[in-house]
Formats: sequence, C-alpha cells, structure tokens
Amino acid sequence: MKVAGFSFIRNAVKYGYPITEALSSILDLCEVIYVAVGESDDDTLEIVKSLNPQKIKVINTVWDSTLIEGGKVLADETNKALKSIPKEYDWCIYIQGDEVLHEKDHQNIRNAMETYMGDEEVDGLLFDYLHFYGSFDYVARATDWYRREIRVIKNNRNIYSYRDAQGFRKENNEKLKVKKCHATVYHYGWVRPPQTMLDKIEAFHQLYGIDREIPQSHEGFDYGNVNLLQRFTQTHPKYIQSRIDDKNWNFEQDISINKLSIIEKMRLYIEEKTGYIPGEYRNYRLLK
Repeated sequence: MKVAGFSFIRNAVKYGYPITEALSSILDLCEVIYVAVGESDDDTLEIVKSLNPQKIKVINTVWDSTLIEGGKVLADETNKALKSIPKEYDWCIYIQGDEVLHEKDHQNIRNAMETYMGDEEVDGLLFDYLHFYGSFDYVARATDWYRREIRVIKNNRNIYSYRDAQGFRKENNEKLKVKKCHATVYHYGWVRPPQTMLDKIEAFHQLYGIDREIPQSHEGFDYGNVNLLQRFTQTHPKYIQSRIDDKNWNFEQDISINKLSIIEKMRLYIEEKTGYIPGEYRNYRLLK
C-alpha cells in the first residue's frame, strides 16, 4: 500500500496557520506529501521547504484572482496538489493548513486504508471533526459546524476538490461513497491571537467576495460572539503542543452561555439523543 499526502497554503505566518503542525501530523502516514504553496508575503515557502525535504514536494503556485466566488480558488489550489500525485499511489491523505491529526488515530487510519484498498465501491474515508474556538481550551458546540468530512481518498483521477475545498466530488458532480474512519481532525481555524484572527477573516472576506461586518473588540476579533462552547478536557495532538505552550493571548468563556435559537436547540437535542441531525448537509454517501 502506497500513500501520498497533499495540501495547499499561502501566508501561513501572516495569518497564523499551523502548517508545520498540519504537515507533521501526516508525515508518518505518507511516503510523500505534495504541497501547493501560493505566492506569499512571508516565509511560508521557506518553512514548508525546510520541514522535510526528502518527503515534501513543493509546487509553487499563483492564486487565480478570478476564482473569488464561493472560495473556488481554494479548491483550485487543492487540485493542483492532488493532480501532482503519481498514479502509483493507492491512497491520498488531505490536510488543510489549520487541521492536525492526532497520533493516537494513525493506526486506525492505516487499518482503514488497508481494509478498503481493494473495495472498488469505497472512494474515501470519513473523519470526525473537533472545531476549536477562541483558544485551545474550547470546542464549538452547535450543529452548524460541520461534524464530518472526507480526508482520505482513493487515487482516482475522477475525484476533485469541491466548491471551497471542504470536501470532494467525482465527475458529473457525484458524491463520493465513503466509509467511516475512527479518527478525528483537530481544526484550529478559529484559534489565533485576536488581531491575527481579524486579519485572517478580513482576507477571507476578500477571497470570498463577502461584504459583511466582522465582530471586533479593542484587541481585534471579538471571540465572544459565539453561540455555544464546551471545554476541551482531552489531549491535543503532540504536533500542536509547542504552539499551545507559546499561546500569548487570553480567552475565557462562560460555557453556560447559550445563544442558540429554539430550532438549533432542538437539532442539538436530537443529535445528542440519536446521533442524527435533521437537515444536516452531507457532501458524501456514507456506506454501511
């Protein structure tokens, strides 16, 4: 079984992306990782190149400014990395610049890839998500945060990154058939110093063509504008630990605060009781 990784990144330092941690978290699972590194205003290229020159292959890119609508440029960059993977590889592991895998899940991921490698019906593997918010101590708890997504796919030339690179589709806009993988993506996209977070959101609004007011405080982004959080009491991936140790901002939230609408509270209650979320968006077909 041969496994390749792929990712994309731009301005990782400027906007606080833990790209070193993200790539490090899949290094042991892959024989090679292809990274599309967009033209940046910081040392992103040098950081990616220096991480593991034997395994990491850099693709220098320029983001297409015409693909603003809906964040299509993110899928375009993902596809540049994906299409660089040679046909000899069986599986492709995708990681974004603010996502990290936990080392405790590595064996489960390997086992799943080995189990389904010869199953032609299976296109990919589905991962659970933890969305950290404000700091490394809180997880967002509401059903409008996507709880699962595809992060391992077969090396099939018909598979491509979909919309804003959250997931994947096949030719003719067909959803991928996937099996559940007992592994979790630790998503740190909403964990940055307040000013860095504000800068990142402003850049993304430009990227998506969004004209919307951003909640702000005197420090930068206003993290208090959130519906519901819960404390995280488990372990983080070892790859992110040094960033946690270096955290230089404070965020505290009263977890009893609940700003959910009545409909959202009902959806959350149903999820807690049954595991099912009414109206949940699923960019995949989950096989039993």
